[in-house]
Amino acid sequence: MAKKIKLKRAALTLLFIMSAIFPPVSLKPQESEGGGGAPAVTESAPAENQGGGPEPAEQKSAAGTEAARNRGGGESLLSDIQAFEEDIAENANTLGFGQRLGIAFAIIIGQVFLIWLVSRLFKHLIRRAETAGKEKIKPLTIKRLRLLSTKQIIRSIQVLLKISNYVVCAFQLFLTVPIVFSLFPSTRNLATTIFGYILNPLRDIAIGAVKYIPNLFSLVIIVVITRYAIKLLKFFATQITNGKLVIQGFYADWAAPTFKILQVLLWAFTVAIAYPYLPGSDSKIFQGVSVFVGIVFSLGSSSAIGNLVAGLVITYMRPFKIGDRVQIKEVTGFVVEKNLMVVRLKTHKNEYVTFPNLSILNSSIINYHTSSDEDSEGLIIHAEITFGYETPWKTVHEILINAALATDHVQKKPKPFVLQTGLDDFYARYQINCYTKEIDRVSRIYTQLYENIQDGFAEAGIDMTAPHYEISVQKKG
Repeated sequence: MAKKIKLKRAALTLLFIMSAIFPPVSLKPQESEGGGGAPAVTESAPAENQGGGPEPAEQKSAAGTEAARNRGGGESLLSDIQAFEEDIAENANTLGFGQRLGIAFAIIIGQVFLIWLVSRLFKHLIRRAETAGKEKIKPLTIKRLRLLSTKQIIRSIQVLLKISNYVVCAFQLFLTVPIVFSLFPSTRNLATTIFGYILNPLRDIAIGAVKYIPNLFSLVIIVVITRYAIKLLKFFATQITNGKLVIQGFYADWAAPTFKILQVLLWAFTVAIAYPYLPGSDSKIFQGVSVFVGIVFSLGSSSAIGNLVAGLVITYMRPFKIGDRVQIKEVTGFVVEKNLMVVRLKTHKNEYVTFPNLSILNSSIINYHTSSDEDSEGLIIHAEITFGYETPWKTVHEILINAALATDHVQKKPKPFVLQTGLDDFYARYQINCYTKEIDRVSRIYTQLYENIQDGFAEAGIDMTAPHYEISVQKKG
C-alpha cells in the first residue's frame, strides 16, 4: 500500500507542475446519451467496509478525487489540481513525522548526489572540449575574414557547457524543494507558492513571446525592405563615384556624403514605422525613457549638431577635397580626412591637425590645388628679395628669371616674371613669380628656387647683402 501511495503522489505532483505551466482550461461537459443538455454524472457509492471499520486511505483518496470531479463537472482544470492537492495532503497525513522526515532526507541526499554527478559530467565535457577542440575545431572564417579563432570557439563552448550545468542544477532544485515542502503540513503551501513564483513569470513570458510573433514578422519585413533600399542607394552612389553614372550638376564627390545622409534618413523613417511594433511601446515608462533620452541628446549635442550641419554645408560648397593642399587658420597642409564632423590636415612636417567643421565654416580657406587643373596655368609661387640701387634692375630681373627656369617642376610657359614691389630708402624690392602644377612638391620647389637665386648672383659677382647705413657722432674730448 505504501508503494501505491508513493506512485500516486508522484503522479499527482507531475500533474501539479503541468497545471502550473499551462493556463487553466475549462473542462467541456459530456452530453448524456439521451440527447439532453445536462452533463452525464456518474455517482459511485464507496463500498462499505464489511468490518465496519474506517475506510482505507486509498479508497478515501479515490473517493475524494472522484467527488471533486463530479462536483466540478464543467469546472476548470484548476479545480482538479486543487483536488489532487487534497489527496496529497491526505496521503501525507497517513505517514508519521519520522517517515516524512526520512523521505525528505532521502530526496535531498539523492538530489545532492545527482547534482554532484551532473557537475562532474560537465567538468569532464569542458576538459574534453579543451583537449579535443585544438585538433578538431578550425577558425570560423567568412571570405578570408576571421570571425572567431579556435581558442575563442573553445571558450564559447566551455561557457555554454557551464551555463547548461547551472540550468540543470537549477531545474533539479526546482523539482526537489517543492516536493520536500509538500511532505509537511506546515510548509505544504510553500510548494504552491514557490511553483507560482517560478512558473508564472515563465508562463507569462512564453505567452507574450507567442503573441508577439505577428509583430516580429512585421519588423523583419520592414528591416528587410529597408536594407534592400539602402543597397540600391549604395549601388547608385558607387556608380556616380566611379564616373559610370553622370548626373548633370551633381558632382562625383557628393555621392558618398549624400548616400550617408539618405541612409540616416531612411533608418530614421524605418524606426518611426517600426516603433508601434516594438514590445512595450505602449508603456508609459517606455515613452518616458524615450523622451528623456531625446532631451539629453538635444541638450548635450548642440555643438555636435552644429558641426554636423557645418559639415553638410562644406560638403556641398566643395571648397576642397581629399588630397588638396590648403591653408586653414595659418596651418598649411594636405587634406587627409573629411567627414561630417571634422577635417584633418597633414602638414609638411607630418603633423596631423584636426579642425571642427564649425570653425572651418567661420574662417577663410586657401586651396592651392584649384590652380593645378589641366585647363589652368598652375599655381604661382613667388619669392621676394631686396637689392641696393647700385645694382641695375635689369640685371636683377634676368638673374631671377634664369634661376626660376632652372628650377625643377616650374612651367616654362607661361614664362616666369618679376614684379618690383617697392622702393625703400636704401634698396628696391623684387618678387620672382613662376608657375607650377606639382602642388605636392611646393616645399622642394621653393628650396631649389632659393638655391638657384643664390648661385645666380654669386656667379654674377653681386653681393646679396642689403646695404644698411649707420650714422655715428663723435664727441670732442
